[in-house]
Amino acid sequence: MDNRFVAGWGMEKSMKPSISIWSFFTGGTLNDKLRLAKEAGFEGFEIDLSESGPVNLSSTKEDLHAVRRMVDDAGLTLSGLGTGLYWGANGASAEKTTRAQAAAILRKQLWCAHELGIDAVLVVPGAVGVDFIPGCEVVPYAAAYERATELIREALPEAERLKVRIGIENVWNKFLTSPLEMRSFVDQFQSEYVGVYFDVGNVLATGYPEHWIEILGSRIVRVHFKDYRRAVGSADGFCELLSGDVNWPAVVKALRTASYTGWVTAEMIPPVPFYKHCPEVLIPNTHRAMQAILAL
Repeated sequence: MDNRFVAGWGMEKSMKPSISIWSFFTGGTLNDKLRLAKEAGFEGFEIDLSESGPVNLSSTKEDLHAVRRMVDDAGLTLSGLGTGLYWGANGASAEKTTRAQAAAILRKQLWCAHELGIDAVLVVPGAVGVDFIPGCEVVPYAAAYERATELIREALPEAERLKVRIGIENVWNKFLTSPLEMRSFVDQFQSEYVGVYFDVGNVLATGYPEHWIEILGSRIVRVHFKDYRRAVGSADGFCELLSGDVNWPAVVKALRTASYTGWVTAEMIPPVPFYKHCPEVLIPNTHRAMQAILAL
């Protein structure tokens, strides 16, 4: 591993709270969301590449610079660039056209991040299967590993040129299901520009996030905070921070032991079920919970 490959690359020596654009209720402009985030006390804002949002597949350099100015004017920093587009474009699909679509999404992510001044993107390189997508293609595991590796390897020269890190996220895709496997997947590229966009809550259904953090260590380039109730056993188990089964003292201790000093981003999905009425209250309550967590 390159000696320059250290946790929190490019960040100051403390974890900073950020919030994902996905944490906001449907409706409202980007300016509305930025204002709510700033008023709640967040320092960072994680934006996404989508089909029709403020950063989308048709965004020009001018569009992206306008978004960056909007965030700057709000007194916030763009902490990362996610996307949900890989759920419709499996980079491990047996279909070449689908894999080409995933590759195009990744290239667009890297370019958008560069123009936005973001140094890490969230990538789901492939899926073996996804239970919450009806009729989802089931890909043989070995084939998924090979195709996902090819996707990242082909994008790596562009990531290195643009100086944007590819962060592989652990999600419910029946792929890279253990920290040891995630570590091996990342290490095969032998590049500081491939790491892990680690999601604390996504681990709870099958394991313990503190174990993942201990094993992945300096490979972690970004962290998502969310909580989960194991007894529910489905996506309905995601809940407000501090109200689920995440062992937050152990998670914070593991992050500090790993010398992680990057952004920690609250990803409250889906936001509306948490608050049937006045869902905007979720934002300041989430910041309050994050302050308590980071003080552990």
